[in-house]
Amino acid sequence: MLYSKRSSKNVCVSMKKIIKFSANRVWRTYVGGKMLDTIEGKTNPEDTHFPEDWIGSIVEAKNVGREHITEGLANVLNDQGESQVFRELLAQDKSRLLGNSEHEEYELDDIPLVKYLDSATRLHFQAHPTREFAQQRLNSPRGKTEAYVILATRDDIKNPYIYAGFQRPPNRAQLKSWIENQDISAIEDCFDKIPVKPGDVFLIPGGRPHALGEGILMLEIMEPSDLAVRFEFERCGYVIPEAARFMNRDIDTALDVFNFDPVPPEDIEQEFKCSPQLVSDDGKGNTLEKLIGPEQTPCFSIKRTKVKGTFKRNNDAFFLGVVVEGSGTMRLGDETVSLTQFERFFCPAHVNEFEYESSEGMQILECYPGGV
Repeated sequence: MLYSKRSSKNVCVSMKKIIKFSANRVWRTYVGGKMLDTIEGKTNPEDTHFPEDWIGSIVEAKNVGREHITEGLANVLNDQGESQVFRELLAQDKSRLLGNSEHEEYELDDIPLVKYLDSATRLHFQAHPTREFAQQRLNSPRGKTEAYVILATRDDIKNPYIYAGFQRPPNRAQLKSWIENQDISAIEDCFDKIPVKPGDVFLIPGGRPHALGEGILMLEIMEPSDLAVRFEFERCGYVIPEAARFMNRDIDTALDVFNFDPVPPEDIEQEFKCSPQLVSDDGKGNTLEKLIGPEQTPCFSIKRTKVKGTFKRNNDAFFLGVVVEGSGTMRLGDETVSLTQFERFFCPAHVNEFEYESSEGMQILECYPGGV
């Protein structure tokens, strides 16, 4: 049990083996979120500048002009609906909740940043630093390699897509000129649209320029940072402030972030798309798949559990779980936790064994630290 001098409600939260999160909508420079409004049961769902829900986040959002607002940090709930900042809860009992990797104790920044993202428009063209670049040039322990698990697309979007990597890369001088002059058509001509559909999984390494197309609901898993080079300055009438374009650096530093190596069309799937690998199948409808593992990136791992009936599991490490289809329960000894579609939760390291159960069928995405 975790004892806290702060308040009795902290103890109530921390005694729970499975920790659930409340909604955590975050302001962004683009619009979306209507599908997230629907998930939350809002009466009049609409697209706004709150298109993301940060799940289990220990990261504060960096929004220029909104520095007076603390946003991005996740809250956890107890049975009375009272909340506590997840990062504070973890800091109080880190070794028990996060456990150890093969060689050392996990730290808070080993927790991947997981988001629901619902785009109403194509996002800005952007690129994120690699971990090495962030450590050497930005005084940050983490870069922003990221993964997409496509959950749904809007009915009015006929050909949903993403952009990833330069298929026809410019040279550095060309890209600098296009960015300075905001020649978006020239930038867009460097890319091919990559079709996406529900169930697809993509990995976008740090350094690769990219943009998410309109009308996509996805789970985004990434290193825990909010570092981005946004080299398109305006979308839907909103102009990004200068300080938010290049991570508060100059354009030449921003250009150093880019991986200019070409990814020709015939190499796109091999470079960015991830094929699920079956880990276990009991022949009764219960399967465990690895979507992204250490072979693809050291930054995080993602598994997908499909449940039909009862599925006994052994826990490899702590994880952030998201119920993306169906509903059911999660049983840990004498504790049973209900799980409904789109709920998000944290399973701590000290939970070694548990059972999922669902009569109607349930699918859970499990987001782990790197190396699992």
